[in-house]
Amino acid sequence: MKLLLVSAVALIDPEGRVLLAQRPEGKSLAGLWEFPGGKVDPGETPEAALIRELHEELGIETWHSCLAPLTFASHSYPEFHLLMPLFACRRWQGVPHPREGQQLAWVRAGDLTRYPMPPADLPLIPVLREWL
Repeated sequence: MKLLLVSAVALIDPEGRVLLAQRPEGKSLAGLWEFPGGKVDPGETPEAALIRELHEELGIETWHSCLAPLTFASHSYPEFHLLMPLFACRRWQGVPHPREGQQLAWVRAGDLTRYPMPPADLPLIPVLREWL
């Protein structure tokens, strides 16, 4: 089975809310909410992938030193096995705005289960709840 490495981030605002992005129409799992991030390209570190993806998807800048490893997801889908490190980030420059047609929502940790998510993201919620 193919292994897919995807890097994700819990952007945490000063009020302790986490940013979620809704997968747009036309993508797999469209309509579900997820932590921002994306595929790690060959030769790229998970942190470098996040820095690139946050710029491309949300128009914000962050730095390696601002990405703290928090937990990870390991989930088998029919076509591939997903390995997804989740980083926490409290410092970035700019205001997140959707650049790829996605909807965004700032969500309190206790409300994360109200947003339908891909199966791989669900085990990350209890870790965030406890950490925040």
